[in-house]
Amino acid sequence: MQKIQDLIEEIKNLEKRLSLEIQKKEKEFSYEIHGRKVTFEEKAKRYHKSMATRLYAYLFHAAWLNILTAPLIWSGLVVAVILDSFVSTYQFVCFPVYGIPKVKRGDYIVIDRHELKYLNAIEKLNCVYCGYFNGLVAYVQEIAARTEQYWCPIKHARRIGSIHSRYRKFLEYGDAESYRNRVEDVRRDFSDLD
Repeated sequence: MQKIQDLIEEIKNLEKRLSLEIQKKEKEFSYEIHGRKVTFEEKAKRYHKSMATRLYAYLFHAAWLNILTAPLIWSGLVVAVILDSFVSTYQFVCFPVYGIPKVKRGDYIVIDRHELKYLNAIEKLNCVYCGYFNGLVAYVQEIAARTEQYWCPIKHARRIGSIHSRYRKFLEYGDAESYRNRVEDVRRDFSDLD
């Protein structure tokens, strides 16, 4: 069991290192982050604007199948907004009852790529959609993970495709004694959250 915990901790440390490496790109691409605002140097802004593809050229060179399937992609927005509303309401109502810390929506749904001057209007709109939709999926996963930790903090026997943030706290599959002795402690152990 300790080996698994060590591997999960190593993965978390690698994720932190990856995040730090990504932040080093600020200097390389001439931007700074101030809170949630990103600002580029004037020279970079001018260069980016010169790299934007004109809208008519973008549409002219677009693959017809991409254009034809776009409405299907965009119809998912209706479902996403309903899901967003539901999970936000769910955690607002239920998490205080269960003593679970709320998930900060803004930590997961990040919409900033539309500010890039080298994107045309369609590319910006697509980036807003992807930022929202993928952020929403991560937000929902974190809410579900915290809910699972409260209601059923048991690891799976079979391999799972993605290990969520709370999984390392779960009890081992088949360990009935630990479940009966420790389930109340595990379901309330959110001390690692900010």
